[in-house]
Amino acid sequence: QVQLVESGGGLVQAGGSLRLSCAASRSIFSINAMGWYRQAPGKQRELVAQITSGGQTNYADSVKGRFTISRDNAKNTVYLRMNSLKPEDTAVYYCNKAPYAAGYWGQGTQVTVSS
Repeated sequence: QVQLVESGGGLVQAGGSLRLSCAASRSIFSINAMGWYRQAPGKQRELVAQITSGGQTNYADSVKGRFTISRDNAKNTVYLRMNSLKPEDTAVYYCNKAPYAAGYWGQGTQVTVSS
């Protein structure tokens, strides 16, 4: 089982950028797809971006063109670059396998976008 630690969140003004990191406790090379999820207050957790081991990416419509997911298998790390942030992007962001595995959730990292 892999332990995942998210970091890089913070408070940013609308239109700003952040880069989130997800560090894994062991190699993620064999994990076919990794994803970034988010959960806003009062809402269900949703998948916003995923990337396969081959580098294929897929995004939720709400973030397409603004967010970029990448992975560095050598560093056992997955990244999420977020540009043109909007107040509706405010949420706790998590990484996990895609589809998610219940035992892989980390503590998440809070992203707050002010208007």
